[in-house]
Amino acid sequence: MNSEAVRKKHKEYLFPAVKNYYKTPIAVSKAKGARLEDMEGNSYLDFFGGILTISVGHANEEVNRAIITQINNLTHISSLYPTLPVVEFAEMLVNLAPGKLEKCFFTASGTEADETAVMMAQLYTGNSELIALRHGYSGRSLLAQSLTAHASWRALPTQVSAIKHALSPYCYRCPLKLTYPECGVACAEDVEELIQTTTTGQVAGILVEPIQGVGGIITPPPEYFKIVAEIVRRYGGLFISDEVQTGFGRTGKMWGIEHYDVEPDMITVAKGIANGMPIAAVVTTSDIAASLTKNTISTFGGNPVSCAAAKATINVIQRDKLDKNAAEMGNILRKGLEELQEKYPKVIGDVRGKGLMQAIELVVDETKKDRTPNPAAADQLMEETKARGLLIGRGGLYANAMRISPPLNITRSEVEEALGILSDSFAAMDCIN
Repeated sequence: MNSEAVRKKHKEYLFPAVKNYYKTPIAVSKAKGARLEDMEGNSYLDFFGGILTISVGHANEEVNRAIITQINNLTHISSLYPTLPVVEFAEMLVNLAPGKLEKCFFTASGTEADETAVMMAQLYTGNSELIALRHGYSGRSLLAQSLTAHASWRALPTQVSAIKHALSPYCYRCPLKLTYPECGVACAEDVEELIQTTTTGQVAGILVEPIQGVGGIITPPPEYFKIVAEIVRRYGGLFISDEVQTGFGRTGKMWGIEHYDVEPDMITVAKGIANGMPIAAVVTTSDIAASLTKNTISTFGGNPVSCAAAKATINVIQRDKLDKNAAEMGNILRKGLEELQEKYPKVIGDVRGKGLMQAIELVVDETKKDRTPNPAAADQLMEETKARGLLIGRGGLYANAMRISPPLNITRSEVEEALGILSDSFAAMDCIN
C-alpha cells in the first residue's frame, strides 16, 4: 500500500471531522529521533512532535525497551488491581510535582484528566462554578468542550452552564485594547468582577494552561497567574494548572506554572508524559483527593505498559537534563525566530512562547499596524515547509499562529536546520512582497 491508498482509506472509513494537515496529507510510516518518513521514504524534520507529545524523540530506544519488557510481563489488568508499574510511576510523579501535591489519579487522556480535576474541585470546595480562559483548549468531551473557548472546536452549544470564561492574557491582541505593562495586567484583575457578576460569588476554581497551546502559544505576563490565583482562592476556589502541553520540561522548567511562581492545588498531565503512549493523570493534595468518596475505576488509567513508558521517558528527561536543554535550545530557536521577524516584518506580527514551545503569528501587514489575521499565509507556510522537509503545527483562534515544538532532546544543528528551512519558506511566499 502507498500513501495515496492510505489517504483514500482514511477518507473512506474515518469521520470527515478527523482532519489532516496539508493539501496532500503525509502518510507517516516510521520515525526515529526528530525525523520521520512517509511511505515513499521522503524524510521530514519533525518540529511538532505529535502535538508536543514526543518528548525524547521518536522510537527512543530506552523507552522502547521498557515498553517491550513490560508487554512481555503484563499488558493490562485495570485499576482494580495494584501493579508495580503504576505505584512506581505514581511515586515518581509525586516526587516531581510542584508544591504539596502527593496523590495521583490516572486516566488515558488529557480530556479525562481535566474532567477529573473539575470534579475534584467541585467536590472539595462544595461549589459548582468554575472559571476557564478564552482561547483555552481542554479536550473533546462535553465538559471539555464547555471549558474550551474556540468556536471551531465546539461541536455543540455549551452543555455545562457552570463554566465561566475569563479574558485571555493575549497581549498581542489585548481584549481590553491596552498595552503591557502600562495595563497593570487588567485582564487578570477582571477575574474578580467576572466572579462577582456571573457566579454566585463562590467558585470551585479555575483551570488554566500556563501557556495556551491550541490557542496559539498565548504566553501570559509574569504577574498574571499570581493575581488570578489570589482572586480565585479568595472566592473559595482552587487553582488547577493544565500541564498537558507545558509539563515535563517543555518550557525550560519541569512545569509551566513554575515560570509564574504559583503553587497549584492540582495539575493535569498527559501528552509528553510517556513519549506517545496513552496516559494522563491528575496530581493533587491528600485533602483534595480524600474528597472523592464514591467508588471509581479507570479501565485504562495506569495501564502497566503506559506506566513503564512514562517512567522511562521521565528517567531520560531527568538524566539528560532535558528541561535545561529545552531552555538552551529554546533560546536559540527564539533568537532565530526573532531574526526572521526582523527579516520578514510585514507578515510576522508576533513571536512568543517559552523553551521549546514557541510560535509566530502571521498577519496581513505589521509594518502598517495591520494585525488582521492571515490564515492564507499560514496555509502557504505549511506547504512551503513541508516541501522542504520540515513539519510544524498551527493554532490560534484565527488559524494563523505557527506552533513550533520539537522533541526536548533536539540538537543545535537541528534547530538551525529548521530555522534555515523556515527562512527559505518565507522567502518563497507570495505575501512577503
